[in-house]
Amino acid sequence: MENRNLTSICFDHDPYQILQLAMRNAADWHHISDKKKERWKTGSKRHNNPCCFLRLFLGWFLWVQCLWILLLPTCVKPVLGDDERWDGVVVTESNFLALQAFKQELIDPKGFLRSWNDSGYGACKGGWIGIKCAQGQVIVIQLPWKGLRGHITEKIAQLQGLRKLSLHDNQIGGSIPSALGLLPNLRGVQLFNNLLTGSIPPSLGYCPLLQSLDLSNNLLTGNIPDSLANSTKLYLLNLSFNSLSGSVPASLTHSVSLTFLSLQHNNLSGSIPNSWGASLKNDFFRLENLILDHNFFTGNIPASLGSLSELKEISLSHNQFSGAIPNEIGTLSRLKTLDFSNNALNGSLPATLSSLSSLTLLNVRNNHLDNQIPEAFGRLRNLSVLILSRNQFSGHIPSSIANISTLKQLDLSLNNLSGEIPVSFDTQHSLNLFNVSYNNLSGPVPTLLAKKFNSSSFVGNIQLCGYSPSTPCPSPAPPPEVSKHHHYRKLSTKDIILIVAGALLIVLVTLCCILLFCLIRKRATSKAENGRATGRAAAMRTEKGVPPVAAGGEVEEGGEAGGKLVHFDGPMAFTADDLLCATAEIMGKSTYGTVYKATLEDGSQVSVKRLREKISKNQREFELEVGVLGKIRHPNLLALRAYYLGPKGEKLLVFDYMPKGSLASFLHDRGPETSIDWPTRMKIAQGMTRGLFYLHSQENIIHGNLTSSNVLLDENTNAKIADFGLSRLMTTAANSNVIATAGALGYRAPELSKLKKANTKTDIYSLGVILLELLTRKSPGVSTNGVDLPQWVASIVKEEWTNEVFDVELMRDAPTVGDELLNTLKLALHCVDPSPSARPEVQQVLQQLEEIRPERSVSSGDDFSTM
Repeated sequence: MENRNLTSICFDHDPYQILQLAMRNAADWHHISDKKKERWKTGSKRHNNPCCFLRLFLGWFLWVQCLWILLLPTCVKPVLGDDERWDGVVVTESNFLALQAFKQELIDPKGFLRSWNDSGYGACKGGWIGIKCAQGQVIVIQLPWKGLRGHITEKIAQLQGLRKLSLHDNQIGGSIPSALGLLPNLRGVQLFNNLLTGSIPPSLGYCPLLQSLDLSNNLLTGNIPDSLANSTKLYLLNLSFNSLSGSVPASLTHSVSLTFLSLQHNNLSGSIPNSWGASLKNDFFRLENLILDHNFFTGNIPASLGSLSELKEISLSHNQFSGAIPNEIGTLSRLKTLDFSNNALNGSLPATLSSLSSLTLLNVRNNHLDNQIPEAFGRLRNLSVLILSRNQFSGHIPSSIANISTLKQLDLSLNNLSGEIPVSFDTQHSLNLFNVSYNNLSGPVPTLLAKKFNSSSFVGNIQLCGYSPSTPCPSPAPPPEVSKHHHYRKLSTKDIILIVAGALLIVLVTLCCILLFCLIRKRATSKAENGRATGRAAAMRTEKGVPPVAAGGEVEEGGEAGGKLVHFDGPMAFTADDLLCATAEIMGKSTYGTVYKATLEDGSQVSVKRLREKISKNQREFELEVGVLGKIRHPNLLALRAYYLGPKGEKLLVFDYMPKGSLASFLHDRGPETSIDWPTRMKIAQGMTRGLFYLHSQENIIHGNLTSSNVLLDENTNAKIADFGLSRLMTTAANSNVIATAGALGYRAPELSKLKKANTKTDIYSLGVILLELLTRKSPGVSTNGVDLPQWVASIVKEEWTNEVFDVELMRDAPTVGDELLNTLKLALHCVDPSPSARPEVQQVLQQLEEIRPERSVSSGDDFSTM
């Protein structure tokens, strides 16, 4: 009877019940008296009874089964791990059904959930991958990096014991189940790097034990729920790289548990509440990382941030903050990173920032800050990176900054600094980046800096010298020799005659100079009158309907200032006086010179590049070369429409004005109205490649300085390459300066440091860097983890994390354009191959781009075929 019960229980109960029954049967066998045992043996020998043999067999069977069950825990130990042994309780029926529903809503192309195939016995035993249990309840679902798709079922609410849900780095879509808020034991939710859509469920704020919520790098929209602050144990909240809108909930500013808050790369707007750290209970606030960059926040930076004494990082860059930097920031003694770059802040740098003894990075690039840089910044003994570029700082460079032994990067470019570079920088050996270009500095560059950094770190300072062979410092005049003894003697007659003769000679020379000056002035006046007559004649021709220039011809006009204006083929009609009297707005500066947006009196707009003095060839060679450039026409090349030679040697180049600016600003400084989809980026890539192909094949021109700043966009987002052929107008020293600048920006091919001369393969390398820039939306001029953009991309691809390379905006359309992204990435890496011989020709690049995404037609600015 007992044996029959054992057989039935094997199918209906858990192993420990089986074990108890087996032990009881075994005990019964041992309690049989010796006399009965002897009778059993004797009877079996004498009668050979089949029933006796059956009982003997079942007894031995019970012993073997008992032994197997006792050894079972040691058998499953390697599956569960030393610290996660199965407690022997089979998963409950409700949890089993919830897991089956969870699996049913997911797509598992790699078969990781194949183990979820039994009746539930192996779920808690360790047989189901990614599942951990306690007392028959599922407490952990952990399935990252499994390539899962589909969506998360609402039936997950049946897993009432669930503590951790980790599904990051998959391709799961759909919305986040609001049922997660019904899990009372939920502590961690990691759903980052997926394709989740919809809004964040407010119910998540009602999980009383929630500690970590990471939903970053998805496609979430809507507002941030106020209720999230209700989770009083929440210490990590990462909602970055989504499309969330609205403002920052004021309730989050009162959270005493938060230590990490990241909302970067969203569409959040409005002002940030000025209530950080406010509490009626005087609670201790633990926030250490506040990351809000790349949004559309406005208003002032909250002064209440100064009450968060544990802050180690504040990143508010790429927003629209205005006003002054609060003095209260200077009280944060633990602060290590402070990034306010790319905003509209004004006023001066607070001197209180010099009290941030732990600060390692200070970045206020591209604001409207002015006044002097505080001398007290020399007290920041842990500072490693100081970036103050693109502001309006004036005064001298504090010599105390050079005494910071940990300083590695110092960028003071594009300000109004004056005076000399402190000689104390000759003792600064830790710097690996130094830039003071485009200021008003003067005097010699310290020897150590001149040897360590190329001329791109110093250009744009007219009175600065000693940083390159072309900018030598004048030798100091020897002091006049002073005789130790003064001898006084009376002038002789001969001396008096010589003095008088010298005075008469000086008077005579002066009279000759006056006569010569009058003659030159008379001749200049006559030439100006002829110029005005020519201008009036041109105006008359225009009024009568005669085109100002013939097709492919030139027209020269003399302005009132006596200059020379030469037109090339194009629709523009203006005189030299029109050009010189136009309203000008600075658009940028480069090694070649300054670029202006000029608005003529009739309202038309042109782009004018004023070449720097002493960098171009003599006038005869200049006019020969610029005449060749003025005839080049292609839809993807910026046309040179005219040039002007001033009476004092100034040289102006006139181009079409591109309303959308450069590709660099379009990618990195764009607003919400200029979101760039993949078709637009590919259109830009194909356009600039066509332009480069025309330069190489038809004009035999090497660009030599191809960057995203030199790729301009017209009103239809057609790419037009600028600054091509300008090297022909420049001296040898100026061209080497351009190559050095290109290297500093991250577009220079590795072999250029030895060749010193660009070629078609170095242009291909630069083209490949721009393709990577289009794919990643990362600036090549900013290193990532200490490596340049091509090296960073190659390392990510090598680790098989290719999706991490692409811009978040592109990943939203990955299901439809994924193959195009991967093929373009492969082509770009081919272009930036360290070996020049391994790089393709530009014709091959163009052919592959057109195969990746064929275009029906090519829009053009000039009526000219592309090939």
